[in-house]
Parts: sequence; structure tokens; C-alpha cells
Amino acid sequence: MDIAIERVPLPNAEAHDLLGELDRELARFYAADQRHGLSIEHLFRTGNRFFIARIDAVAVGCGAVSLLGDHAEVRRMYVRPEARRQGVAQALLARIEREARGAGLALLRLETGLHQAPAIGLYERAGFARCPPFGAYAELAPHAIETSLFFEKRL
Repeated sequence: MDIAIERVPLPNAEAHDLLGELDRELARFYAADQRHGLSIEHLFRTGNRFFIARIDAVAVGCGAVSLLGDHAEVRRMYVRPEARRQGVAQALLARIEREARGAGLALLRLETGLHQAPAIGLYERAGFARCPPFGAYAELAPHAIETSLFFEKRL
């Protein structure tokens, strides 16, 4: 089984499908104001790079990185349930880290939800450490981030 990670420069049906699945999954656990994912339109703007993971040419996951000047931020990581525990998320995260390094950034940050135990484990195994809310998250009302965890990693 080969996992291929493809940079997708423009929104396509697979991106819409994967992000829709992610949004539905997150809506089961978090109120609307506690979900901080970028819209598909925003993900394809300058400064963001979006990736689709494939197994045998089938789209099974996605992730993105925002290149923000002083740091990069992991965005919209998702792997379809049937493809989990096969290394897809690790491959996506490794590609995101390479993109951030390639852009000359030395710090990678992220926000995830406290109910996303597999994602939290992934980030901790990859060397991320918890940190305080950063950037725009630090300006949000306490209720909006009470279900959020924040991580960062020096690259």
C-alpha cells in the first residue's frame, strides 16, 4: 500500500467531499463557535497549501498549512475512517512540516479539539508540545476555545 500526498492548487470535488466529512464529524462534538476550521475558499488563497492523501489513487484524507510569516499553522487535517491507522495522517503531517520548512519557517502550530484523541496522540508522537492559544485564537471568547488544545513544534 502506497500513500501519495498531492498538493491541490484549486478546490475540487474531492476537497469539498473531504472537508464536508470533516465538518460533519466535528459538528458531532463541538458547537459552531468552537469549530475554527478555515472555509474551502480561504484554504485556497495565497499563503495556504492544501493536500489530498491517496491510497491506490483514492482520496482518503486531507490537510493544509497556512504560511503566516513568523510561523506556519496546520489546518483541516482529516482521514476517512476506513483509512485510519494506516499512516495517512503521519504522511500528511510530514508533508506539511516539509512545506513549512521549505518556506523558511521554524515554528509549526496548530489547534485541535479535546475530543480528537487520535489527533492529539499523533501530534504528541510527532514532537508537538502544548502551548497557550496563539494568534487570533488568543482573542476569542473563553467559551469559543474551551474545547480547544493548542500545540507547537520547532522545526
